[in-house]
Amino acid sequence: MTNDFRARLRAIPSLTGSAPGLDTAALRADPAAQFVDWLDDAVLADVPEPLAMTLSTIGADGMPDARTLILKDVDARGWAFAGRGSSRSGAQLAANPVAALTFWWQPMVRAVRVRGRVVRATRAESEADLLSRSAAARAGVPSEDWTLWRLQPTRVEFWQGSTDRRHTRIVYHLNGDGWLMDIAPGGDSSEPSS
Repeated sequence: MTNDFRARLRAIPSLTGSAPGLDTAALRADPAAQFVDWLDDAVLADVPEPLAMTLSTIGADGMPDARTLILKDVDARGWAFAGRGSSRSGAQLAANPVAALTFWWQPMVRAVRVRGRVVRATRAESEADLLSRSAAARAGVPSEDWTLWRLQPTRVEFWQGSTDRRHTRIVYHLNGDGWLMDIAPGGDSSEPSS
């Protein structure tokens, strides 16, 4: 990389959105409920593609692998997503059923990161998800290959950026049957941007 290219990169604005107010006293005790609140905020703010997320899995070579998918559902059973069981991601999840999801809502300077174990939904749930897709999206997909998975989180992080780089992190950690929450206002600014 040349100095000119580095200078060009540094000149590109980052964190150009507008973060909404954040009342940490009003945060939910359950990260799934908090996610729904933030998703509702993103929809109301007309964030493009608010259901798009990056799914990160681990390949047979031990290296991370990532792709963009659409969130299907969030409830007490986990964050749901779907695809072909015979795909690369399907093979990776079968071999190593752990993953991470990342949502980036740029206009709101918000991100959500979710990680944990992944389980397959029932065959009936997978088939129902396939049938909910358009005819064009179902074309060429054998119903027995279509799979709905749920990521059952052990850690969920809500990140709200700030132009002064004093970002706020709300981190939920699974502790037995419940959740512990840590709030780090103006904390470490190394993730997801620097």
